[in-house]
Amino acid sequence: MKVSKSWLTASGANFRAGAGSVGCAHLTNYTVSYCEWGSGPPLVLIPGMAGGYELLGPLAKILAEQFRVISYQLRGEDDCFALRQPFSMGDLVDDLREFIDWRCLETPTVFGVSFGGLVALEFAARFPHGLSELIVQGVGARHERGLLHQVAGTVLSRFPLPADNAFVNQFFNLLFGSALRNQGLFEFVTRQIWQTDQSVMAHRFKLVEEYNVDRRMHRIRVPTLILAGDRDVLVSQRGLKELDDGIAGAQLEKLPNCGHLAFVTNPSLVAGKVGEFMAAKQMAAKA
Repeated sequence: MKVSKSWLTASGANFRAGAGSVGCAHLTNYTVSYCEWGSGPPLVLIPGMAGGYELLGPLAKILAEQFRVISYQLRGEDDCFALRQPFSMGDLVDDLREFIDWRCLETPTVFGVSFGGLVALEFAARFPHGLSELIVQGVGARHERGLLHQVAGTVLSRFPLPADNAFVNQFFNLLFGSALRNQGLFEFVTRQIWQTDQSVMAHRFKLVEEYNVDRRMHRIRVPTLILAGDRDVLVSQRGLKELDDGIAGAQLEKLPNCGHLAFVTNPSLVAGKVGEFMAAKQMAAKA
């Protein structure tokens, strides 16, 4: 039976990375589900505040052409009852460390987007010898206390929201950087984000509010690529500059016409920057 293009778009199948190789790892504090795609140098891809690793499908699909991409679900993603035992950003970093050890990855490239970027930064600061390269997209040196952040934090923590609320979904246009013309992609993103329980999103947002890597950036000693959408409303130019200046030898790359969710709206551009960064590093090592 031939699958229609309209069905693929409506179901979100067009934007997924493919079946990959799935599995579960029994860590100390939770059982993590993960997926791997492609072959080559290992690259651990850390998902953001909501949507799980499935939201990274468009990016993972392209990166898998050059790398062995491994992504996993953060604590609480598959089980909101994990919040019965409070956990911190440090605990999420410990989860990542344990997962990397469990997969026997030694020193992989670690790439985090949005909230996952904060986890990646903390990991690099605490375990500078646990990775070979650090890549982040959609993060600054600290939490930005703008009006948009205050509204989002208040809504998530105080008001129960119906899943896939049409009014709230318009908020995502701000994260895209502009209104998406691709309705199928918009539906994929909003549907996937609402797979994450609101209580988990609220808890992660609280961790973001407490986040400040200022005093630990000097501990990051690996080649670092900082990707930033020029229309990202959640990360200020000041925060980006502080992050770029604080990490020795960091490379800051702007993503034109991209918002906070550049990794899903323009995955080819993001993956291209990653490929260029990794290629330059390999050439430098051979020189």
